[in-house]
Amino acid sequence: MADVFTRAERSQIMAAVRSSGNKGTELKLISILRAGGITGWRRKQTLFGKPDFVFRRQRLAVFVDGCFWHGCPRHLRMPAGNARYWRNKISRNRARDLATNRRLRASGWRVLRIWEHALRCPNLVAKRLELALKKPRAKRKNQARL
Repeated sequence: MADVFTRAERSQIMAAVRSSGNKGTELKLISILRAGGITGWRRKQTLFGKPDFVFRRQRLAVFVDGCFWHGCPRHLRMPAGNARYWRNKISRNRARDLATNRRLRASGWRVLRIWEHALRCPNLVAKRLELALKKPRAKRKNQARL
């Protein structure tokens, strides 16, 4: 079906849309956390990169990455229309994810990224979270090493 807006109008409309997380995937992870008895997490914390979930005590930032928007190697199906735009967009998203990981790690945070499709296996996701939470807390770069 053809778009009812011109390219310029569609671009202006899309530019006005601001990301605030994917409620469906976040709610699914909340149900996994609750079912697994995993506590200590918070949402909407002021931390670089805006993680979906933060475990401050363990200094763990958790992101749930959508298969399309973050370029899942197993599930990404590139749209046929405007392919160059979408390739560039997803490449920028992936580069931003890597930069976010580096910056968080440099400031003493551990980062856990979970693919959207992994939420279909709640037991595996819960196990992965439990393992990440059991690891020793990350040290800040400027903290003295023992």
